[in-house]
Amino acid sequence: MVLRTQKVRLYPNKTMQKVLDDLCDYRRYCWNAGLALWNDMYEESLILEDKRLKPTQYKVRDELVANKEDWQYRLSARCLQLAIEDLSKAWKNFFDKAQVDWGKPRFKSKKATRQGFKTDRAKIIKGKLRLDKPHGIKNWYDIRMSGAKLLTGELKVVSIYRENGKYWASLPFEVNVETKPKTNRVTAVDVNVGHFNYTAGQINTLPKRLNHLYQRIKYYQKSLAKKRTVNGKRATKSNNYVKTRAKLQRDYRKVANIQHDIMQKFTTQLVEEYDKIIIEDLAVKEMQMTHVASKGLQRSMFGYFRQILSYKCDWYDKKLILADKCYPSTQRCSKCGHIKTGEEKVGLNGNLKYGTKHNEYICYECGSVMDRDENAVYNLLALIN
Repeated sequence: MVLRTQKVRLYPNKTMQKVLDDLCDYRRYCWNAGLALWNDMYEESLILEDKRLKPTQYKVRDELVANKEDWQYRLSARCLQLAIEDLSKAWKNFFDKAQVDWGKPRFKSKKATRQGFKTDRAKIIKGKLRLDKPHGIKNWYDIRMSGAKLLTGELKVVSIYRENGKYWASLPFEVNVETKPKTNRVTAVDVNVGHFNYTAGQINTLPKRLNHLYQRIKYYQKSLAKKRTVNGKRATKSNNYVKTRAKLQRDYRKVANIQHDIMQKFTTQLVEEYDKIIIEDLAVKEMQMTHVASKGLQRSMFGYFRQILSYKCDWYDKKLILADKCYPSTQRCSKCGHIKTGEEKVGLNGNLKYGTKHNEYICYECGSVMDRDENAVYNLLALIN
């Protein structure tokens, strides 16, 4: 059994729009109230040096439930419980510095462009989404939606959010997945800024149709920056600022949709055609800190590629092999095994000493001349031979 999530667009009527907006606000209220209480309990345990006073998910939840106001009973009780459950997970991650986005949980802002909530009591009735109705509420409607492919399986915790006046939902279904047939084939994927190379060719991750969107994104970002410089804090309250920000977010969503589609199709192709897939275990966050090609690295979505490839290999019983971070796939000659060091190394700008280009690999030991990315793919394949 695996979880498959589908993102769908919701079309609530005016009554359910008000319900969704109230639940988004209530989720933020529960998170902030829970975080404030959690901080107080944690500081008290440190001051008094008593571990028994440390906050837990159940302590914070029971305290908030005991102090409920009358207006809270008109909203779903699961919204509060799931918010505190997520808060507990965030605090556990805070004590694990190995997490990618490590940091202390923060308060949610009502000015954030995305607001949302979670529920585990939603149902799919005749192709529409039905939320759990609190006691005493008369007018309640199922929500029309679009974008879902298959609505089979057990529905788990649904995430609903609002962005730019539009409503979306992530529907996770627990389903049985049939394993892909074995092909006894092996491939390696060398990730690069703008394209991925593998044994059968190359996949372009930054197609030309994105250039126009990135130009518009740059224009909207400059426009928003100018408005903030001139008007300061008052800028965000103006109608023009809100409209421009909505256009910026719209283009960001278009870019993400295009790239996600490319990644999903490419990873599905890999698990269908190959039994073993080798990729590099790159430290993406550290690479972005160099500021040499940080924008290109972020746009190329290395982390997203590895994430979806990992779970698809688990789904379909395929093997994903990670090459060590220090493995010299770019510097090693796939013909003779010679590894370049010092001034011979190939960098993002090629080799300054010998005047070679960034996409050229010339072995000064055996004289082989190859494409740099193809050479890296063959070196990754050598790990299992």
